[in-house]
Amino acid sequence: MNKADCFHLGYVAKLHGFKGEVSLFLDVTNPEEYANIDNVFIDINNQLTPFFIESFKLKNHPFAAVKFEGVNSENDAKIILRKNLYLPSTILKELEGNNFYDHEVVGFNVIDEHYGEVGILESIIDLSVNPLIQVMNGKKEVLIPLLDGLVKNVDRKNKTLYIDAPSGLISLYLD
Repeated sequence: MNKADCFHLGYVAKLHGFKGEVSLFLDVTNPEEYANIDNVFIDINNQLTPFFIESFKLKNHPFAAVKFEGVNSENDAKIILRKNLYLPSTILKELEGNNFYDHEVVGFNVIDEHYGEVGILESIIDLSVNPLIQVMNGKKEVLIPLLDGLVKNVDRKNKTLYIDAPSGLISLYLD
């Protein structure tokens, strides 16, 4: 499995007990949608390695207590601590309209209704209080709050995200 064919699910946050159970941080909007997965891929030394799930219990949002098959001790679990988790992109249902997965729009050209071309979407910074769209215009970074109504159109075919940013915001960064 290649990372290019996957999406980032989260990471192994910490040990959970002493029998190999770990706590996962699920970096997704709805962690409960992943409660029935059978396995995940863990990035160990840039190699995606499959780990099969023995038990999965959602805890305080966005954490889950997980027991992986073959991980039976604290020492076994330490090997996967702070490692990234991935799942194949093929398991995601296709979104339509202005709905999108964060990873789906990375690399899209961003065009504002008033300013015009802003740059290339680098990432979605998922802050719980105020998620941001990080756009790079050459070497200049533009951070735009991902407010309701910001995204006007997601053109998947042409890899373009059309937005209506707050008046004057983009000019603060680029003019």
